[in-house]
Amino acid sequence: MIFSDQTLSQKLERTEARVNADFVETRARLDPACGAAWIEVGGAYAMFDGVESPLTQTFGLGLFDETTPEHLDEIEAFFRKREAPIFHEVSPMADPSLMGLLSERGYRPIELTSVMYRELETSIQKRDRMPGLTTRVIDAEEVELWARTSADAWTAEHKELGEFMFNFGSVSASCSGSYPYIAELHGQAIATGMLFIYDRISMLAGASTIVSGRNRGAQTALLEDRLELAAARGCDLAIMGAAPGSQSQKNAQKNGFHIAYTRTKWQLIG
Repeated sequence: MIFSDQTLSQKLERTEARVNADFVETRARLDPACGAAWIEVGGAYAMFDGVESPLTQTFGLGLFDETTPEHLDEIEAFFRKREAPIFHEVSPMADPSLMGLLSERGYRPIELTSVMYRELETSIQKRDRMPGLTTRVIDAEEVELWARTSADAWTAEHKELGEFMFNFGSVSASCSGSYPYIAELHGQAIATGMLFIYDRISMLAGASTIVSGRNRGAQTALLEDRLELAAARGCDLAIMGAAPGSQSQKNAQKNGFHIAYTRTKWQLIG
């Protein structure tokens, strides 16, 4: 049995930090002038991927070492130098003194995330699929196809995010630890899903489905096939995150994921 404790949290938070660091390094490789960079301070990864990027934040603060004012000084200087807002994703398993320290420095909690995990078996059970529905890892020359499909799905409800999501997806699908999956219905791309693997832990992200491809089982198929690949690559755990009580959380729980804990995002105000 896996217990939801600091040891598990360290594994989950470090894996997500590595996903973000991989992304930042890939962004810097593809666009050296963008200024993307990351540092490690007191066991926490602090990442800059642009002022408006959701990846510009820290992971693991207070989880590996007790956070000191000097640690926060260094991290805050890193973000201020880049004129970026300062966010920390904080596990409830972090040292309890961290909450008081953040409050004293003007931080406020702004967001919650359900961090979920699933143990992996060698065999992943699969449900029946719609005829003509298949999934696969894209070829290297299909990064644009993956990014465009993902962006089209997002812009159905958020048209203003089209270019941002296309660029974001292009970087994500080029990361060294990524396995970009696409779902096709009779050969036409309708959905995407991302799998990252680092050591023996995998992370699922990047789920999106274009409007015309919804309610056809594409995300279920993508979930099952990504878990199967992760297990085949020797992973013991799969992890993902979702907004508490969201449909994404419910779908994950229906597919064997357990909530490890609820994580809090803190922002420095002013």
